[in-house]
Amino acid sequence: MPQKKDSVKAVILAGGKGTRMGEFTRETPKPMLSIAGEPILGHQVKWLKHYGITDIILLVNHLKEPIQQHFKEGAGYGVSITYFEEPAPLGTVGGIKEIEAQLTEDFLVLYGDVMISMDLQRLLAFHKAKSSQCTLVLHPNDHPYDSDLVSLSDEARITRFYPKPHKAGSYLPNMVNAGAYVFSPAVFPFLQKGVKADFGRDIFPRITSEIQMYGYNTAEYLKDMGTPERWKEVEADVRSGKFERASYRYPQKAIFLDRDGVINEEISFISHPDDMRLYPFTAEAIKTINRSEYKAIVVTNQSVIARNKCTIEELKEIHNKMETELGQERAKLDALYYCPHHPDKGYPEEREEYKIDCECRKPKPGMLLDAVRDFNINLAASYIIGDNERDIRAGRNAGCQTVGVMTGYGIKKATCLPDYLFANLLEAARFITAEPYASDFEKLQFSHSPTVVLVGGLARSGKSTFTTYVEQRLKASGKKVLRINLDNWILPEAMRNEGMNVFDRFRLPRIEDDIQQILVGETCTLPAYLAHPDRKPFEVSYAYRGEDVVLIEGVVALSSPVLRQLAHQTVFIDIDPERHRQRIETYYRWKGKGTAAVDEIYQQRQADEYRHIEKECKLADHVVKSFSS
Repeated sequence: MPQKKDSVKAVILAGGKGTRMGEFTRETPKPMLSIAGEPILGHQVKWLKHYGITDIILLVNHLKEPIQQHFKEGAGYGVSITYFEEPAPLGTVGGIKEIEAQLTEDFLVLYGDVMISMDLQRLLAFHKAKSSQCTLVLHPNDHPYDSDLVSLSDEARITRFYPKPHKAGSYLPNMVNAGAYVFSPAVFPFLQKGVKADFGRDIFPRITSEIQMYGYNTAEYLKDMGTPERWKEVEADVRSGKFERASYRYPQKAIFLDRDGVINEEISFISHPDDMRLYPFTAEAIKTINRSEYKAIVVTNQSVIARNKCTIEELKEIHNKMETELGQERAKLDALYYCPHHPDKGYPEEREEYKIDCECRKPKPGMLLDAVRDFNINLAASYIIGDNERDIRAGRNAGCQTVGVMTGYGIKKATCLPDYLFANLLEAARFITAEPYASDFEKLQFSHSPTVVLVGGLARSGKSTFTTYVEQRLKASGKKVLRINLDNWILPEAMRNEGMNVFDRFRLPRIEDDIQQILVGETCTLPAYLAHPDRKPFEVSYAYRGEDVVLIEGVVALSSPVLRQLAHQTVFIDIDPERHRQRIETYYRWKGKGTAAVDEIYQQRQADEYRHIEKECKLADHVVKSFSS
């Protein structure tokens, strides 16, 4: 619903020539290019009207007639539109100075070629709360190297402006002037009448210390239509609904990212930009998130501050390097939160003011909750990706789905295990954003009470990933789920002998007996299978307590006629042999095995396990192709 009318006026700069659009703007002004059947300018006017801003001034020059003929005085849009025709092109500044007498209160300035879907109430509230005289809408983008950039203080005060082009080799924050401003009349003394000038190049850099200038950082939708390629992108986004959903009026989804060991190589206490080394796959992973409707948000513990190993400014330089290198590969982070604290006191050279038991240091969820406030994040629809147990616990504490990666610390010593485990950030990002099992889930039927589902397939084929996806979807729909992992019945290595095959190792007869007892309400407790040798032993217990669905997953899930008789549906995860070999190698290297040992394990399993299990594909009601990144 439209908001209550505000006294703020809007000024839209609609006089540019749009030369980069080539033939498309030869006879049509760029603000009149159509997006889903409506001129760009029309989208802007409707957006302003939604938030109660109905007093609009259009600054026109080049090809002004189509604009005036379409909008007239604004009655068709429910607004009042007046026009100011620049006597000559005056850049982004001169025309506004010419109408100074009409702008006696705070006013909004937009570029007529920017498609915007953002919560305008939030912007205006920020401007008012900061007592700002000049508020710039900022956002990270995927081409910061050719954008005007700014630095912000912790209070969001703009401390420095970096007009393009930038100095070669410099590391700058990916905080881009998005081309939307809220001004008070206090800016007018800095504008010169009748002189062509540009805000980003000529005005902002020299007034940062002269007036109260703040930056409003948003990950909402602001995209200029400077090229035909961007025009096509925006058209697609509007038609798909992505454009509308990007506004903070709607809950957003995020993928929260730990930094060290996930984005960059794990080096203890990085305190210099030279130590920030991105993984080769990182930029592609972040771009994968950028192409989706998830926000890419870093949440990182940085006790280097509390330990006095580097300053806040030095930490920002490290992060600037990270953002610069990502930007060079057309990737961007929507936000970055860091915790500078550490709870333990009494160390030489520590910074005592940061030695506190804070609410932001993971495993506490403080940084994630800050992002909820800033971005209107729906935590239940969001993920956290980490390499450390602290990341997983922070995600659990916040209510996110949790993902571990085998890089960095690799979740090797964790006792709180993630919902998913992937080889690296790229594999995780592709899985989350693609939802490869969505159509397979829709084929499953859950009409019995309870519905028992068996999920079988080769080791490392992706059974746990598929089962977790099904479990999460069921829980999101309100169903209660009991999940049983047959790996917990595997004999410890010390109890095995060379003559055993896969059914012996899994103790299949005991599985049959225990599952039958579990399904009638008996409790079965046994030592958990330790996927990594560094993990501490713990126990798991299973008992049916009236759940709607029972998911039983494991290599031998389809091997037993007894279990198949209990089941209502059976699923086999089918994997390409080459992809299977790659996963086996990644898994056992993660466990600390060398090349020769991995080859030996693969050959042995090929003989006594894989050839037996592969045949069971024919026993399944549903054959699911394993996710491949």
